[in-house]
Amino acid sequence: MAASSNQKVILRISDWLRHLGRRREWTPALALGRRGEDLAHRFLRARGFIIVARNYRLSSGDAEADLIAWDGESLVFVEVKSRETADFGPPERAIGEEKRKHLLRIAREYTRKTGTPWDRIRFDIVSVVLTKPPAIELFRGALSIRSKASSNRAGA
Repeated sequence: MAASSNQKVILRISDWLRHLGRRREWTPALALGRRGEDLAHRFLRARGFIIVARNYRLSSGDAEADLIAWDGESLVFVEVKSRETADFGPPERAIGEEKRKHLLRIAREYTRKTGTPWDRIRFDIVSVVLTKPPAIELFRGALSIRSKASSNRAGA
């Protein structure tokens, strides 16, 4: 169901008020990241994704997935990258090998808990540049992360 223009305005205002409250209590970088996650969450929902988890952490607490969602038959682990400007390059370029390893560990644990087959997993990136209005872009299948189990099957 599409939101009316009045609903969109109300949602934008509530997002901004939530962001202002976070800026008072959190570091600027953390507040900016959460604002980007809020925008990405709404962006994906508007495209039919069903969000099942936000800021999902491993039980050890050392790795986090920003969003986990169903997109049709695919379980998608979404990394949200936010920037105030794109002056220093696009946000999606800021994902290093360490983050890839964390996402793989999270996906393994989550799929084991939910019984989701590995061939239904996808890793996406949502890039958010907080211009006015924000520029939001989805990169489907942007991270090529494979489980050791799937690598072993592929080589067999």
